[in-house]
Amino acid sequence: MKTVRTAKELREAVGAVKADGRSVGFVPTMGALHAGHVSLIERARADNDVVVVSVFVNPTQFNNPDDLRTYPRTEEADSEKLQAAGVDIAFFPSVEEIYPEPDTRVFELGPVAEVMEGAMRPGHFNGVAQVVSRLFRMVQPDRAYFGEKDFQQISVIRRMVEIEGFDIEIVACPIKREADGLALSSRNVRLTPGQRAVAPAIHRILAESVDGASGRSVDEVKHAVTDAINAVDGMEVEYYEIVNPADMQPIAEWSEAEGGAVGCVTVYMGDVRLIDNIKYPA
Repeated sequence: MKTVRTAKELREAVGAVKADGRSVGFVPTMGALHAGHVSLIERARADNDVVVVSVFVNPTQFNNPDDLRTYPRTEEADSEKLQAAGVDIAFFPSVEEIYPEPDTRVFELGPVAEVMEGAMRPGHFNGVAQVVSRLFRMVQPDRAYFGEKDFQQISVIRRMVEIEGFDIEIVACPIKREADGLALSSRNVRLTPGQRAVAPAIHRILAESVDGASGRSVDEVKHAVTDAINAVDGMEVEYYEIVNPADMQPIAEWSEAEGGAVGCVTVYMGDVRLIDNIKYPA
């Protein structure tokens, strides 16, 4: 594995690969790597000749300074995991390397970025678009891989790709979960043992809501999920929306999402913010 820290080194390393006509798969991460990230790397490995992974905690997508400050940073462990996963090029840039000057771009991301995370975290998706567009320009990948745990983010990135005219395939990969159902997240390490013990209730309640959705309205399912999660000691729902995955807009009737709806939830456990989602069949 080749480890690089500057955009110049990255361009040289990727340029050599491209000159040989080899395909490049890219997995952008914020580090604190877990099996979910490894699954993205494995998919990229299967689809491409060379895999590039970036590890960068992007300050422009945090609207809460405390969240940025407490976000786990584990470079040594991350490097070992990348090596073990068979990554070819690992990019560990500094903030100054990604943003040699302030990024003042404002992306017209449209409705996909205006609901849920977009409403609760003003500026978050613009920051995502800033950093991913910069990384795409540096790496010039054929394909880029993102986990479906950040379901709305994938739609935002696809919109950014459209705006910027990138010729890059965005590949969405299934959520990876612990054996007890908890969606893998870098933030899980911040849960206390007590919180970790009850956190799988989020996925359990979502899964039960799919089984019980037949014969119930969208509104009834939304209220049932919200009430059930809030009833778990230490959990507080920030939002639960059932949306049409085509445009991320909340639906009022199941028929509005032709291929099936997606339920997206954010839950606070203390100051740890967990997100998850589930698919409702058409």
